[in-house]
Amino acid sequence: MKTILISAILFFSMIVTRAQMQSPIPLWPAGAPGALGTNDYDIPTLTAYLPTGTNATGAAMVICPGGGYAHLAPHEGNDYALWLNQHGVTCFVLKYRLGSNGYHHPAMLQDATRAIRWVRAHANEYKIDAHRVGIMGSSAGGHLASTLLTHFDSGNTNAADVVDQESSRPDLGILCYAVISLGEFAHQGSKNNLLGTNITDEIVKNLSNELQVTGQTPPCFLWTTFEDKTVAMENTMLFATALRKNKVPFDLHIYEQGSHGIGLLDKPPFTKPHPWSKDCLFWLRRRNFAD
Repeated sequence: MKTILISAILFFSMIVTRAQMQSPIPLWPAGAPGALGTNDYDIPTLTAYLPTGTNATGAAMVICPGGGYAHLAPHEGNDYALWLNQHGVTCFVLKYRLGSNGYHHPAMLQDATRAIRWVRAHANEYKIDAHRVGIMGSSAGGHLASTLLTHFDSGNTNAADVVDQESSRPDLGILCYAVISLGEFAHQGSKNNLLGTNITDEIVKNLSNELQVTGQTPPCFLWTTFEDKTVAMENTMLFATALRKNKVPFDLHIYEQGSHGIGLLDKPPFTKPHPWSKDCLFWLRRRNFAD
């Protein structure tokens, strides 16, 4: 009986996933700037995940999976999207270009910037509010998210491409055990894949995002764990300190237990996720993002 129940849950989860997950959409139909070829990994995409019930809030989240800028972790993209769908948030998982495929900064930031603009430009199509578009990232994906949170612009109203007319400033950010600094507490693998051989004091400072926070940085939810042996918790703490100094609202959680890359620590239908999910939902509800 137990085996049948588990099988039924997994089957139901597969059906829900297929119903919610749309086909990937190239961010640049004519090819991304600086593309090295036309392989799948040369084409940054967004994959939309749509709430299936009547609880859609009109808020959206662009999700940047982690993976050290070398690969993209599915559980930090697909699973986050399905979980947020349950709470009414329309999600877009970003497949950004990677150092393992020959790409380095600014290609990744170009992809994240374009993603936020694209979602805003297509807000009516997805029935979302262009003023409630957040960004979420884990590990190296958290570095990418924090880079956009501190390096956005208001768009070019004179651009021929309507997507480029939109602002790239997220309305909020969620950073999960994020790489933030490229200095003392840097995750060396992420740093090398992001920068390649182009490592100068200037670019290290510019992409150490705790040094780039201003009063215009969006509100953030930050979490990490004491047990994380891969990305030092100081990354999250440095970013929180910078937000505090600049009077930017934030919610900070440092949990004792949990290894790096744990994600939700659960699979659909997400009956026992890590406690950070409950804290994050509380924060998102206060900001009119989640149901």
